[in-house]
Amino acid sequence: MSGKRHGWQAEAMRHHGEKPRADDARGAGPGERPHRGPGLLPPLPVPGRGTQLISLDGRVLTLTNLDKPIWPREGYTKFDLINYYFRVSGFILPHLAGRPLSLKRYPNGAGAPFFFQKRAAPETPAWIRTRRIKHADTGESIDYIICDDVSTLLYLANLACISQNPWLSALPELDRPDILALDLDPSDPDDFEGCIQVALLVKRQLDRFGITGYPKTSGATGLHVYLPIRPAYTYGQCRQFAKIIALLCREERPDLITLESSVSRRGGKLYLDYMQNVKGKTLASVYSVRARTGAPVSTPLKWDEVQPGLRPADFTMENTPARLTAAGDLFAGALAGGHDLMRAVTRAERMLS
Repeated sequence: MSGKRHGWQAEAMRHHGEKPRADDARGAGPGERPHRGPGLLPPLPVPGRGTQLISLDGRVLTLTNLDKPIWPREGYTKFDLINYYFRVSGFILPHLAGRPLSLKRYPNGAGAPFFFQKRAAPETPAWIRTRRIKHADTGESIDYIICDDVSTLLYLANLACISQNPWLSALPELDRPDILALDLDPSDPDDFEGCIQVALLVKRQLDRFGITGYPKTSGATGLHVYLPIRPAYTYGQCRQFAKIIALLCREERPDLITLESSVSRRGGKLYLDYMQNVKGKTLASVYSVRARTGAPVSTPLKWDEVQPGLRPADFTMENTPARLTAAGDLFAGALAGGHDLMRAVTRAERMLS
């Protein structure tokens, strides 16, 4: 059936409509109703086996091996992964747009070895947007893929990029991030209760600085807290601010928190990782599926959901569309006008004086 045009081509074209843009989610600040985005797209019709061609954004996209098992135990195929990203594209694309991606590819499924790919391959279609970036340390120039539209998103899913991993900075200000990230990484993968305690400590510290943080499950064993910031500071300055937050949290709970990255030196404590704030480092995007049992999704949370009993495995590729229908994009505020770090520091100094 190689090269066959399936009925889902017309279905995709009919329901896709206008491309989501990076600024579609802007404007939903703290305390406002969650942004609902352009809404979920209907499921794609189940295709046949082999290669299928669909047309999106005026481009013809070749999708291959759609019946290949990606999560064999759960029975999820590559088509299921592609279909998920198609349905939630209006929600995830604002969080990817303009950001270089590190591709984490699982050609033989979620339980098999993976590899990272930063450079766009020679066979990358000409319509895929790329950006050539020269690395200061090595002097090497790499063409990174930028995912601004649904056709690129499905192209990546077809490459078995289970998760989408964007930079913390976006074009045109790649040297100045607009997101600051704190990664809560438990030494014991089963100690998610510790993550909850530390996340609430982080929130209390952010409140002192007058900063709104946005929590999400990592989709693995931990939590992420994102801080929207003005793209006016270097990665080094952002990292120093993140370190201040981490030090204040550790000072309050030294029995629970460590800033030691080495697992062997953590003493069973949770690693509050502020070192993610480096140019070119990536975390799994909000709404990304993760290559773990059950196909969990990195899912944004309301702060009142961050309480005992919460589990990352509760949020999956299967139930995320229904959650989006009910809650909208709880992470829209992370794109809605960043905080000024100097103003936040000045505010905290006044409170402490």
